[in-house]
Amino acid sequence: MSVTDRKASDEEITQAMTVGITFKGAKLKKAPDTNKVKTKAKKKSYITGLHGSGSAKMKAEIRRRRANRHKK
Repeated sequence: MSVTDRKASDEEITQAMTVGITFKGAKLKKAPDTNKVKTKAKKKSYITGLHGSGSAKMKAEIRRRRANRHKK
């Protein structure tokens, strides 16, 4: 039995006529969480090069040098 073959009973028809049919709207999307990390590149281990990748370690070193460039 598929969904299109279903017949409404007399009780359901009477209830629909007297009470009415309520159609629910689409669920509202939640606001995106601003503290969420979306990519691996933004995670702490990738930024500091701790996960073992040579390129990540090199990038972390470049970031450290750039951050310390104008510090006295």
